[in-house]
Amino acid sequence: MSGVPILSILVMLPLVAGIVALFQSANGARWNALITTLVSLGIGVWLWTAFDPDGAQWQFVEHYKIGSGVAWAMGIDGIALVLIELTLFLMPICIGASWRAIDKRVPEYMASFLIMQALMIGVFTAQDLLLFYIFFEGGLIPMYLIIGIWGGAEKIKASYKFFLYTLAGSVLMLIAMLVMILKAGTTSIPALMAYDFDPSLQWWLWLAFFASFAVKMPMWPVHTWLPDAHVQAPTAGSVILAGVLLKMGGYGFIRFSLPMFPEASNQFIPFVYALSGIAVVVTSLIALAQTDMKKLIAYSSVAHMAFVTFGLFTFNRQGIEGAMLVMLSHGLVSGALFLCVGVIYDRLHTREIARYGGLSDNMPKYALLFMVFTMASVGLPGTSGFVGEFLSLVGTYAVSSWAGIVATTGIILGACYMLYLYWRICYGRLVHADAAAMPDLNLREVWLLGPIAAGVFWMGIYPESFLRPIRADVGRLLERVERAAPPGDAHFTAGKPAATPAHAEAH
Repeated sequence: MSGVPILSILVMLPLVAGIVALFQSANGARWNALITTLVSLGIGVWLWTAFDPDGAQWQFVEHYKIGSGVAWAMGIDGIALVLIELTLFLMPICIGASWRAIDKRVPEYMASFLIMQALMIGVFTAQDLLLFYIFFEGGLIPMYLIIGIWGGAEKIKASYKFFLYTLAGSVLMLIAMLVMILKAGTTSIPALMAYDFDPSLQWWLWLAFFASFAVKMPMWPVHTWLPDAHVQAPTAGSVILAGVLLKMGGYGFIRFSLPMFPEASNQFIPFVYALSGIAVVVTSLIALAQTDMKKLIAYSSVAHMAFVTFGLFTFNRQGIEGAMLVMLSHGLVSGALFLCVGVIYDRLHTREIARYGGLSDNMPKYALLFMVFTMASVGLPGTSGFVGEFLSLVGTYAVSSWAGIVATTGIILGACYMLYLYWRICYGRLVHADAAAMPDLNLREVWLLGPIAAGVFWMGIYPESFLRPIRADVGRLLERVERAAPPGDAHFTAGKPAATPAHAEAH
């Protein structure tokens, strides 16, 4: 397949299929979406096998001039690759989860998901600054429609809040992008990653990008749109929102903030750690008080994404690699937890925790899979949640022992609210007879949750599969930020100077 514009195909295939879905019947649109996402997943499997972790930094590169200012420039490194694979893996599951749950305006719904897939893949593949911005902001529109049309009782309020929060931060990012283009004379992201901006300018550029990425992650205190969006979104909307859209903030930090503004990133480490520490403690305590299952999982997402920001701003290998694994694990686990909520919501049409109890008696398969994802969210060794959180905490502790201690409280509090949720749902006192009469998972639901469970154990038992593609790129990022690395224990190992990023990568 040499010479085939594989990344353009990955973007254009769901885009064209989404337009076609608008003119199809409900059943035709469902099959169109399922086949398209499965074909895209097949292409993603080929992309995974064809990617060379020891090869060039940017692979499958495409470049076509569109006009005087914008180019259709695409290419991926290992960091983009793993996030693309996460997107392609979750999309067929989202279509399957919507198969019977959505029965109004089905063609428009399926079209929204297909177009959103195209835009999300575009974010991770774009190598032109303005093209990235178009994809990054374009993804707001289909999610806004999914929440606003197919959401719950307060869907209009939630969709507007989601749209305005994320758009407000991105306006500042656009202004910063224009300043960067005027200063560096290029829109090429690889070129900008190697460009040395003046440290005084970096400070303002970093804040402008932070305004967008912090909302997208989301970080405390600009996280308040997320619980409302999750509660009102349909199940598949929550899966893709938690699984992929939140990861765009972390990807932005890795792709822009750290390599383009290393000195500013170093100056803002205490600020980021303060916000992350508050997020871990406060949102975990808020999660403990929730009575709505979706809202509890939404607040847990804010706490888990704080591990990502802790890890990314360590400027060391353990922290950054741990942050990447936390993003991948959270994409799988939170998506699966929202699917688990959707399973019982379809049967009883309520998300109130108090309405359930004792489901392990009449839904043993459901209780087993729900337990797997609960333990992965808690960070049980052998599951995907453990590896990323452990590496992130090790990297954080090397920079600041206090930050490491605060971050560790997130593990303890996470165990409290997740195990409490699981106990009340599956082993709590049976109060309502209608909950006791609910049937166990059907074959379709097993096929949706089973692959995610397999991915959770795969990542937990053999994380090297996911670390190897990103290892060289993390090494390059460390070389870029080495001159601005934070002072502290990060530079010393057992009383001796730590290996430089180049030596560590060689080892």
